[in-house]
Amino acid sequence: MAVGATIDGDTGDSECYRCSGALTILRAATTEREIDAMPDGMTIDLSDVERMDTVGAWLIYRAKRDRGANIVGASDKISGLLEQVAEADQPVKVKPDKRGGVTGVVEEVGAAVADTGHTLLGLIGFLGATLIGFYNVLKRPAKRFRLNAVVERFDLVGVRALGIIGLMSFLIGIVIGQQGAVQLEAFGAEVYTINLIGRITTRELGTLMTAIMVAGRSGSAFAAQLGTMKLTEEIDAMRTIGVSPVEALVVPRMMAAIIMMPLLSFYAMIMAILGGGIFTWVALDIPPLTFVQRLREVVPLTDLWVGLIKAPVFGFIIALVGCFQGMQVEGDAEQVGRRTTAAVVQAIFIVIVLDAVFAVFFSGIGWI
Repeated sequence: MAVGATIDGDTGDSECYRCSGALTILRAATTEREIDAMPDGMTIDLSDVERMDTVGAWLIYRAKRDRGANIVGASDKISGLLEQVAEADQPVKVKPDKRGGVTGVVEEVGAAVADTGHTLLGLIGFLGATLIGFYNVLKRPAKRFRLNAVVERFDLVGVRALGIIGLMSFLIGIVIGQQGAVQLEAFGAEVYTINLIGRITTRELGTLMTAIMVAGRSGSAFAAQLGTMKLTEEIDAMRTIGVSPVEALVVPRMMAAIIMMPLLSFYAMIMAILGGGIFTWVALDIPPLTFVQRLREVVPLTDLWVGLIKAPVFGFIIALVGCFQGMQVEGDAEQVGRRTTAAVVQAIFIVIVLDAVFAVFFSGIGWI
């Protein structure tokens, strides 16, 4: 295939630039230099061009637009490509126009409300698909239940989180003990620090802080994993071969979160009580045996049930939101980061709202 260009002056008053062979990106630099060396108003003869790509068409179109070049000899195919390049040459706004004042505020609030409603509807739909997935797995557990996937998620959600959750809970127990002792000292009631540590860790903070940690750690991991699989078209490939992504990817993650959350919460309660017990032993001279006896007297068993009943619900919400956001990834890798952040924020928000609902409910039934 001949590749090259000739320059002559046989077209009357203007000089002629003749191209031949393939005008593609491989000779873009040479073509650009040769066209730049030509005078304005040149004639570009494309009658011998056999093949042209978008880069070559852009060079020719730019010479016509900026320097008044006369294009001759183009085939129908090349003419069509030049027309498409001309149509695509439209100014693009780098930054969208900003509306100021009340209009801008109303527009942003409206967009946020619409986005929230869209997300809520999508989450409800995803909940329905997940329940159908659970039903299908329970209907044929021998064929559809993926034990290895669930055990692997146990490791991610539970075992690998023991260190950070244990340390966090231990320190929270110390903080509760220290702050409680400082406040109760003014009333000469430091001994009630044990009541504060025991009840607040078993009833509220043990489960709530564990849920926040699991949302930030495992919920974000679920969203990032599924989002990356969506980008690489692995999920589309699973659908193509007849494997349900909900049953293969979502159900194991949700089962792991639901089962591991009560265990992690109980572990967090123990570590927080241990931290508080060590603080009262060192700072308030309360022996460990007295601390344990006092805990048995002041912490009702219902406080433990309150914490453990909430835990699987929180685990379900965290896994649901994380998997939902991961499955919403489309287009580019930037969305993986956005969806991961959204998964953490939404999961923590819903968990706190549900915690308030649980507090009112358990108070209503007399578990106070």
